[in-house]
Amino acid sequence: MTADAAGVLDRSTFAPPARTLIDVLRETTHRHPDASALEDADGALSYRELMARVVRTAARLHGAGVRRGDRVGIRMPSGSRELYIAILGAMAAGAAYVPVDADDPEERARLVFSEAAARGVVTGRGVFVSAFRDEAEAHEAPDAAPPGLFEGAPPHSSTHVMPIASPPELDDDAWIIFTSGSTGTPKGVAVTHRSAAAFVDAEARLFLQPAPIGPGDRVLAGLSVAFDASCEEMWLAWRHGACLVPAPRSLVRSGMDLGPWMVAHGITVVSTVPTLAALWPAEAIENVRLLIFGGEAVPPELAARLVSPDREVWNTYGPTEATVVACAALLDGVGPVRIGLPLDGWALAVVDGKGRPVGDGEVGELIIGGVGLARYLDPEKDAAKYSAMPTLGWDRAYRSGDLVTFDAHGLLFQGRADDQVKVGGRRIELGEIESALQALPGVSGAAAAVRRTEAGNQVLVGYLAVTHGFDAAAARARLIEELPAALVPLLAVVDDLPTRTSGKVDRAALPWPLPGVEPAAAGLEASAAWLAEQWQSVLGVPVSDADASFFDLGGGSLAAAQLVSRIRTRDPDFTVADVYDHPRLGAMADEVDARAPERDDGAGSFRQPVPTPRGTQWLQTLVGVPLFILSGARWLLYLLTATAILDAISPDYGALPTVPLWLLLLGLAVFATPFGRMGIAVACARLLLAGLEPGDYPRGGSVHLRMWLADQIAHQVDAVGLSGAPWVTNYARALGARIGRDVDLHTLPPVTGMLTIGDGAAVEPEVDLAGTWIDGDVVRTPLRRVVHLLPSRGRKPRQGHPRHHPRAP
Repeated sequence: MTADAAGVLDRSTFAPPARTLIDVLRETTHRHPDASALEDADGALSYRELMARVVRTAARLHGAGVRRGDRVGIRMPSGSRELYIAILGAMAAGAAYVPVDADDPEERARLVFSEAAARGVVTGRGVFVSAFRDEAEAHEAPDAAPPGLFEGAPPHSSTHVMPIASPPELDDDAWIIFTSGSTGTPKGVAVTHRSAAAFVDAEARLFLQPAPIGPGDRVLAGLSVAFDASCEEMWLAWRHGACLVPAPRSLVRSGMDLGPWMVAHGITVVSTVPTLAALWPAEAIENVRLLIFGGEAVPPELAARLVSPDREVWNTYGPTEATVVACAALLDGVGPVRIGLPLDGWALAVVDGKGRPVGDGEVGELIIGGVGLARYLDPEKDAAKYSAMPTLGWDRAYRSGDLVTFDAHGLLFQGRADDQVKVGGRRIELGEIESALQALPGVSGAAAAVRRTEAGNQVLVGYLAVTHGFDAAAARARLIEELPAALVPLLAVVDDLPTRTSGKVDRAALPWPLPGVEPAAAGLEASAAWLAEQWQSVLGVPVSDADASFFDLGGGSLAAAQLVSRIRTRDPDFTVADVYDHPRLGAMADEVDARAPERDDGAGSFRQPVPTPRGTQWLQTLVGVPLFILSGARWLLYLLTATAILDAISPDYGALPTVPLWLLLLGLAVFATPFGRMGIAVACARLLLAGLEPGDYPRGGSVHLRMWLADQIAHQVDAVGLSGAPWVTNYARALGARIGRDVDLHTLPPVTGMLTIGDGAAVEPEVDLAGTWIDGDVVRTPLRRVVHLLPSRGRKPRQGHPRHHPRAP
């Protein structure tokens, strides 16, 4: 390739040494065997433990018939270690992994796996389904591993890493990720280990050079593995010995609620899209020392807000076809937001319509070359997009279709030269959307376009010319079944589609905002009218019907997060979960009204709380004495047990006090075992709180005193200590809580029993489920608290998302 000249930025000769991703993981495991490599709700895995599980997974796949050069589909729920172990295991077996988001429609998944000719699919918790057969084949690790698999150092060696039977070679594919296709069929892009490892090593030369990423860092894994940017997340951790920390999908959807989670989990490295980061308050990234943007343009004001002396903020650019990232720019928050200069091993050129490099400051199409070039599975598409560039002297190059301004200090992105768009960081071919729209019953013509709402949110709109009998609800339901959630557009019926003289649809002339709808506030109550204005700002669509559904109007998880940020100006506790619970305008308005703070003397009035009655304070003090006696009974029993043992061992201890054995055993069963302690807490709570109803009660009154006493008894007897933790779900049910199937409950339930947890929810230890709090001189006990699941376009989600309230003292 040529040396740098006008229109050309060439660093292809600086490519990192050739190796595979498995080589990268083995080297990191050798350097940091005991560092945490992966941490989920079940705890952390060290690099040694992760590598051992990867080798075992590779053995299972080998036993199932997977060989070097095969392709293995991955379709598993996000947020768990099994997902990442499956990905690494597939590569360790010599295969390329083909990811499909677990929330994508079944039809999409079958299409992708069929196009990739996958040997089989890993689903659930590591179950491998061979060759698309309906029955699941749970291939366990074979008794005899493939020859050479465990040769060399033993599994627990701290200085060696177990060899793998058929490790991948440089030219083998590491992954195949499918992007949107202009013809309606997704395009499979295959990336070799040579290209993938070069990308990982090139970024290691780029970020945080004064204090490189290391075992003390924790990297957020918040992106779908079907999105190529997830590869950056994984290997930012595994290249450096840092810990990858997957975030629950429900939190990623919530936008702003992900910020506190990152603080609680000590996240220091984040790769994300600007739209999501814009929802985080400054304190959410106070521990983040590396913030990487990609997928969409970075607003200058966002860069200025997030740049800090203690944090590197980078803007990156790169299509899937050139291995995730081709160039990057360190942002200073002052100058223009550039996409930057090429990574080591990559080459960039900006050319005019004849393929000749443009001059400084001129705009042209970006051409990419170098070690990062991938390939399409379809030979015809590959030949069309990857070809030689004689004007540059390049044997093979990728025509990106992106327009940029050439600048030797860093390229500036200007937009697209074709119909490809990016929404929420995901690259979308409008042709794929239009193909799906044209296939709808009753549609005579269709066009797709991206529009921007008042809130700055991008909306994908499908404009339809229809015939008699067109059913909009049925059309949307069909699109949801056929397309990933990010590709389902808002449907707008128009009289006709404007065209250019060439006969093609003139997208610029398609109406926006959409006409023919009454103003948002017309015919609605005050709160519903205000809420409709917020919907319109986020969705770009006027709303005049109280039965309108936020999601039917094109809302998604990101739009829901933006809506919540607006509603929180009235209700600070409103969450994305509430949007999913109350998707219709009228129901959402009723929920906001019902949760509005009550005022005694009108808006803005203030009332001095009445102190807790002196008599109640004395009563709490007096009751505390027997409470401590209750707690001391357990320790007295431990002492009596010790004296009984000593007395049985030697007569020299006969002077020690003893009690009858039957009485000692009974006392231990009641006061020492988890079942006995939980029984005491349950019996006292049921007795003290019999007849308790949700509502507001005076602080210091009889109801408050009864709730306080029940809570104190549970605390003093230590109803759920370390030994009782496995039985906390049974304890919650005994208190009266309604607990669904397959629930992972890792925190204390309320002694009131006013709790409902849906099937499959997981509640982490830091979640407070008390459900009762003190507001001035009022003790508030709301309706039965519900820990529910966030719905997800036709699939059952898995992560609980409770509301939080401060615990009452």
